[in-house]
Amino acid sequence: MADKGATTVLRVIQNQDLDVKQKLRLIRLRAEHFFFGFNDRKGFLLKFVIYTLLLGIGFVYLYPMLYMFITSMKSLSDLLDMAINWIPSSVYLDNYNQAYQVMNIRPALIGSMQIALFPTVLQVIVASLVGYGFARFEFPLKKLWFALMIFSFIIPPQILMMPKYRLFSEIGLTGSLSAFTIPAALGQGINSTIFILIFYQFFKQTPTSLYEAAEVDGASQFTSFFKIAIPMAVPAFIVAFLFSFVWYWNETYLTSLFLTSSSTDITTILLQLQSFEQNYEALYPSTEAGPNRINEGIKMAGTMLSILPLLITYFFLQRYFVESVDNTGITGE
Repeated sequence: MADKGATTVLRVIQNQDLDVKQKLRLIRLRAEHFFFGFNDRKGFLLKFVIYTLLLGIGFVYLYPMLYMFITSMKSLSDLLDMAINWIPSSVYLDNYNQAYQVMNIRPALIGSMQIALFPTVLQVIVASLVGYGFARFEFPLKKLWFALMIFSFIIPPQILMMPKYRLFSEIGLTGSLSAFTIPAALGQGINSTIFILIFYQFFKQTPTSLYEAAEVDGASQFTSFFKIAIPMAVPAFIVAFLFSFVWYWNETYLTSLFLTSSSTDITTILLQLQSFEQNYEALYPSTEAGPNRINEGIKMAGTMLSILPLLITYFFLQRYFVESVDNTGITGE
């Protein structure tokens, strides 16, 4: 549909009673409306700039994913053929079959789910309780405790790793899931401070009249938390859960530190990806007929398998995630 403002300008221009200066002025107005917009309608030039920026940013983010996916579908002959850049000559799924065998996906997937799911649930529950306490109650040294919580987030976690590893070794937590669940239950999980602040800000914005009305009706603090605070904080719970799950899933430093002992059978997909080449050489050793070397297609297939669960999770939860981010007023990584 043509712009009504521009159509009106065109009709005025066609009026023979106007002098040259008026016609030039109307032509200039029409050009400005076309390029820069009119009455909250974006013009062509503004739309072009916006869409170009969006396409450029989207390509920067999607290019690594497209490269990994397409390369994982290439056979060795396609990888060696310089004429084939993007579209392979045929879909080669044997890369995924070999990567599946090398990474020992089933136990690794179970281990990754344990490492990501259980600490995430505990961390979200504890963060909501702590955030609710800071937002709703007054207690001695509240500002000091709040400042200490912020300070614990500022300290680089690598500084505390060696004392933490020594402590966990002495009490027998290394090599088990407890090395992740116990810190999460004590409010010391991965980036717990961020989630406490999310819940604190959310509960702080909740009208106090709701809690006061519940107290008048005889509701206890726990009843107010479970019946009022939690239902209203569903967006915050979704954001905190997804961020925490992704961060625990992608964690390699802590898992390699606490789960590398010979006494544990727990492994994760990313730990298997770290030792992908060594595992491949052990599973497919070279023979006298020639070396059985790993190629880029198999590596990219292993990488795609490592992020596939996160892609599936985001695909089904993206609508709730976007709505929750809008409702909580935060931006994510």
